[in-house]
Amino acid sequence: MFNPKAKLRTKCPVPHIWDIRAEAYTLALSAKNANAVEATKFPDITEEANKIQRDNQKKAEANRINYPDHFMLESVRERLDGYDIFTLPNLQALTDIMVMLCIRPAELTTLCITDARVTGYAKNRGQLDIPRKFKSIEKNQERAKELLTWIQNSISSGQMGNPGKPEVKWFNRFLKDYNLIPKYLQKMGAVYGVVAYKAKNIAHAYTIAGECLRHSSDNYTSPVQNYIVVNYRPRRVSADQARLFRIYDKD
Repeated sequence: MFNPKAKLRTKCPVPHIWDIRAEAYTLALSAKNANAVEATKFPDITEEANKIQRDNQKKAEANRINYPDHFMLESVRERLDGYDIFTLPNLQALTDIMVMLCIRPAELTTLCITDARVTGYAKNRGQLDIPRKFKSIEKNQERAKELLTWIQNSISSGQMGNPGKPEVKWFNRFLKDYNLIPKYLQKMGAVYGVVAYKAKNIAHAYTIAGECLRHSSDNYTSPVQNYIVVNYRPRRVSADQARLFRIYDKD
């Protein structure tokens, strides 16, 4: 007797073992940790995933961010509260505002805060500029917008240089005095956001950090593949007592 279901089954190709291994290897490289790939049952793939994880952990530990007392959360907050937007901003104000907004130098002139949403971030260049949630150590959105506009107006008028232009040296020299580089400011701001919003647990901390960094949940890279370590310490806490934060850069 003719069996249509049997005929349909014959049209479905049987996956080749190498196709399965390729799929499993892709899963291994994108997994959050080695345990997530145990289901592949391929020891060589699991071993490779573990090696990638160890190598990236070593790189992150070797480039751990230690900031001076001058850039502790409390110090940055105090300066942000005291800035007068009717005066000319200096490099310290520029730096503090970049920490506040977890901003990249290339985003400084394009970022826009409106109606509790943020647009114009460089990491979204070439894609639909979907507004992201506003979250910052400056919880007052109007004050955050005011400080950002203060810096942007100074750059557009020529009173301050644009640190987002290629081969900028003056901003790097300013930060070098504090053993910092521009990309550290963004990560420090994310950690400060986690502290400012009093994360209840590690999952909540990751959510807050992602919102501060304006990550897209649709643009995901494994934390194993790309993260950086920040040593957080509040005022009156020594460097050897700093608490370790791993900040995952999804974008």
